[in-house]
Amino acid sequence: MPSPYSDQLSKIAAQAIEQLSSRHQAREQALAVSREVIRFSANAIRAVHRAEFDEARRLIEEGGARLKETRPIRENNPEIYYAGFLSDARKEYTEANVTLAVVSGGEIPSPQDLDVDPPAFLNGLAEVIGELRRSILDALRHDAFDHCEEFMDVMDEIYGILVTVDFPEGVTGGLRRSTDAMRGVLERTRGDLTLALRQRKLELKLAEWEGSRPTVNP
Repeated sequence: MPSPYSDQLSKIAAQAIEQLSSRHQAREQALAVSREVIRFSANAIRAVHRAEFDEARRLIEEGGARLKETRPIRENNPEIYYAGFLSDARKEYTEANVTLAVVSGGEIPSPQDLDVDPPAFLNGLAEVIGELRRSILDALRHDAFDHCEEFMDVMDEIYGILVTVDFPEGVTGGLRRSTDAMRGVLERTRGDLTLALRQRKLELKLAEWEGSRPTVNP
């Protein structure tokens, strides 16, 4: 014989299953979007380092279009939207956008421009320091010094901003760890660039001295 609570419990179970089904569907969609956005962003960054800026923009646009599909998740299942895998996707998307802007000489987009939450944006900004180090080292290998000091200044400015963000890790999405890691990247790059610039200066002085030496006739 059914208990007097049977109907009530059945309704509660049906509502719970409906909500969990919606959450599961949102999670599956979010995982797929996250994987694609991370792939688009990584490929865009590689295109930036090859100076293929149009291709980088195309890839970023594709990633951005996929991220827009998660807006209903933000409204209906925020616990999925702010879960680690989608936050990582927004971080990588930010990294790709800012790296492209700095290396191509464009304007750095804001979190509002990218429709990205501040923790994901700031963690993506931290990763840009590593990408700029790569750009500097690539330039030094080709004896191209034009933008190296400019990139170094941007790295300093980014780091200077990040160290002022003093909130618990749970609020910032682990920003302090990212910032601490980038400090070592920053200092190594400064050392590499300083050494390369001194060597370049010495080479120019030597070439100037060689050119000014009087020619001795045999």
